[in-house]
Amino acid sequence: MRTLRETWHWLIDPVHWAGDDGIGHRLAQHVLLTLGCLIISCVIALPVALVLGHLGSGGALAVNLSNAGRAVPTFAVLVLLLLTPMGRWGQGPTVAALVLFAVPPLLTNAYVGMRQVDRSVVRAARGMGMTGRQTLLRVELPLSLPMMVNGVRIAAVQLVATATIAALAGGGGLGRIITAGFNLASTPQVVAGALLVAVLALIVEGVFESVERLVPLRAGGSR
Repeated sequence: MRTLRETWHWLIDPVHWAGDDGIGHRLAQHVLLTLGCLIISCVIALPVALVLGHLGSGGALAVNLSNAGRAVPTFAVLVLLLLTPMGRWGQGPTVAALVLFAVPPLLTNAYVGMRQVDRSVVRAARGMGMTGRQTLLRVELPLSLPMMVNGVRIAAVQLVATATIAALAGGGGLGRIITAGFNLASTPQVVAGALLVAVLALIVEGVFESVERLVPLRAGGSR
């Protein structure tokens, strides 16, 4: 209980919210890093998943390869990247490690969503004279959208939790609060940093759950 009280007092202290090392600045850094990595991951994974899901070939191999990469710890990937010339690129190694971590759930969910689309609906669209591109954009994509959004949600929440490793490479974010707490032997600061990350992850989860409730309606309206 004492640790919780001290953590609460640390969080509500205005001094810890101000300045470049304050909670507000570190929180903004964390959100921007997470959002940037999520956008890059979506740009890489979603087009590949949509094309492979539409063609129906090569997707299983791509999904298995991406999922195999999840067995490699993100921290290990970050350390290896720091030892390469990329280590001189500031946040480059951190972004690369986080993107590699976020791609598998995006790729897997989008591909599975595409393959779960009723084939009779796809055949009917082609029978109506739709081209492959029209079938993809007007039929398969809307129907697979709920599964795709679920993949984005999983990736976003994972990124929020994992982006704390940026502090280990000299980057910003909420991880800096945790590492600073360890350096100062301040348990309340370490706990406060962990709580901030957990709360942010829960907020992101809640936002995406709200979006997912709307997606089926929009997808259904596109048919």
